[in-house]
Amino acid sequence: MSAGKVVLGVVAGAATGALLGILFAPARGSVTRRSICRKGEHEVDALKDKFSDFVDSITDRFAKVKDEVSDLIDDVELKVEEVEKDQKASKK
Repeated sequence: MSAGKVVLGVVAGAATGALLGILFAPARGSVTRRSICRKGEHEVDALKDKFSDFVDSITDRFAKVKDEVSDLIDDVELKVEEVEKDQKASKK
């Protein structure tokens, strides 16, 4: 069987399926389109909420790490000052 016949068969099958779907659809096309649009909007809103939650989570983690690094820097500065004092005291 040639590739052209396979492609033609697939296209014919898709067209037949679409036609049968339209003929036996439980609602009018406009109602179906509205329903699809509403579901799409619902999914977009859900995705926006999840993304917002993700951004909030990352922001909280970043703030926590920033505070921890700041505390660590303060501790290192104190230790450096102690070492400098010890060196000055030992030189005297």
